Amino acid sequence: MTTILITGANGQLGSLILENLRSRIPVGQIIAGVRSVEQASLIREQGIEVRKVDYDLPETLNEAFRGISRLLLISSSHTDDNVRLSQHKRVIDAAKRSGVRHILYTGFAFSGRRTDQSKPDNVHTLTEQAIIESGLEYTFLRNALYIDFVGVLGLKEALSSGELVTAPGEWKFNSAGRRDLALAAAAVLAEEGTGNRIYELTAPQTWDFGDLAEVLTEVAGKPVVHRQDDGIQHWIYAFMSKLDTASTSGDLERLMGRPVTPLRDSILPFIV
Repeated sequence: MTTILITGANGQLGSLILENLRSRIPVGQIIAGVRSVEQASLIREQGIEVRKVDYDLPETLNEAFRGISRLLLISSSHTDDNVRLSQHKRVIDAAKRSGVRHILYTGFAFSGRRTDQSKPDNVHTLTEQAIIESGLEYTFLRNALYIDFVGVLGLKEALSSGELVTAPGEWKFNSAGRRDLALAAAAVLAEEGTGNRIYELTAPQTWDFGDLAEVLTEVAGKPVVHRQDDGIQHWIYAFMSKLDTASTSGDLERLMGRPVTPLRDSILPFIV
């Protein structure tokens, strides 16, 4: 019987993956890996076994991964990428020692497009490289930029003022919501397929700030225009400039079996 362990199972993405996976396979095949087992009572109430998985404590990993067939490594949320990579490598090493057959990793969509593949320089590409070198069967779930980033764009202010003001640039976005990404991840986890696979989990079409202004106009019932301003300074733009947010793929919709959540529905939680 295939046994699946999800790390970070009580996080935002992990909990959604658990929710979707429960409807696809028996709960007896699912194990939730969490940093604090004391905070996982709701998971236990669903009949799911909980094991302690702390990326910084290798001894917890060896114990947790015993008897696991497929392991989903949800990337660390640590702010230091060097620390993140070390944490990921501990998980990979423990998975190999414990006899895990297949490891899945949530990286970033098209992460290799921004690096020299002979000298990868981002945590996701380096983690994928470590997984490949481990010899384990793998699946890379490369997630698009979370739609959450719109939360720092001043959408409520734009609804009030009638202006969406952003930093200059030819910005295009393949973003997706966690619910869509979790549904796709659960579909992959529930499969019995073998072999090494890579999925670029993005929206099939991009949108830009002009499109966002049109959606805000619809929501507000009055015009909201987009304007670029050199004076806008926010870390999000520097962050996004290092990513490939414009490339697209049909993988996400194929795995979900439905269209991605429309932009209007995706941004509503950030303006109510």
